Amino acid sequence: HEAGVFKTDVSNASRWLFMNLETMDWDESLVEAVCSGSPCWGNKVDGATLPVATALPKIVPSSDRTIGTIHGLACLKDVVLGSILGDQQAALFGQSCFQPGEAKCTYGTGLFLMMNTGDKPTTSTRGLLTTVAYQLTNQSGEQQPPVYALEGSVAFSGSTIGWLRDRLELINSASETESLALSIPSNENMYLVPAFSGLFAPHWRPDARGCMVGLTASHTKAHIVRAALESSAYQAREVFDAMVLDSNVQLKEMRVDGGATANKFMMQFQSDVLDTPVVRPEYLETTGIGAAFAAGLAVGVWSDLEEVRKMWKADTIWRPTMVASERERCWKGWNKAVKRSLNWLDDED
Repeated sequence: HEAGVFKTDVSNASRWLFMNLETMDWDESLVEAVCSGSPCWGNKVDGATLPVATALPKIVPSSDRTIGTIHGLACLKDVVLGSILGDQQAALFGQSCFQPGEAKCTYGTGLFLMMNTGDKPTTSTRGLLTTVAYQLTNQSGEQQPPVYALEGSVAFSGSTIGWLRDRLELINSASETESLALSIPSNENMYLVPAFSGLFAPHWRPDARGCMVGLTASHTKAHIVRAALESSAYQAREVFDAMVLDSNVQLKEMRVDGGATANKFMMQFQSDVLDTPVVRPEYLETTGIGAAFAAGLAVGVWSDLEEVRKMWKADTIWRPTMVASERERCWKGWNKAVKRSLNWLDDED
């Protein structure tokens, strides 16, 4: 086992914007394109320009028993470090999304959506990020082909509820939102677009700003809260629609994690808007368990992905119940609302 070697895995390396997604190696032309304007670019150490091979970490698979061993902690001395995974990639792995078309959505302050697209990178033309999901090493030490994913991030989801609580003071806690949303039969054509810092994936419109549209005198606090919850589901659909179109891989189901999955109204509405089952696992700390699964594979705790898949258990499944005409009406209203949020900032603002 090597000591004192700077390493990262393919999923983290793909975030640096320096890695060639085909070769899994650092691409010197990308490094130059990103760094050539830096004041440090071209500086020399001991008379020589620092080469990419030594300035950047060595790229290794996400699951590999030769990554290294732990030193400096007596209780973990010489324990094998068997996996390195990026945050969202670890959550995808923890959700056992091992087949193309399997996807997860993490509901935090924002939304973080990722879909397994298989063994070849899919170039997005719809505002998504092409990334490496993970790469495994088999029990014989042979590196397996990398698995790729498409990813989209949305800025405001749980933070929209925080805005209702802390700024508008409409609620005292997030736990109140479910009963308020269920106290009315529909949004009554009122929509909230939480573009407080622009719209992220798949729009990428920094000129957008938040808005509530369709307001009438009959709308109440409950409608605003319901519209805030619904906005997360609509934004998730925007990203997953882009994923399906980019990849030609049909969404089979959406596996979910994060704090908002406790909100039964929101999860049912998410399933209705997607017209796809939404599945919450028994164990919600999917990032941590994903890293553990990958490490266990590296050292032989589990023999293959099928054995790992059996460890994953569904807790609750929400299935679509909304009729198609109502889904279309809601979706049409959301898209009208998004258009109203655009072009609020001019170049001089």
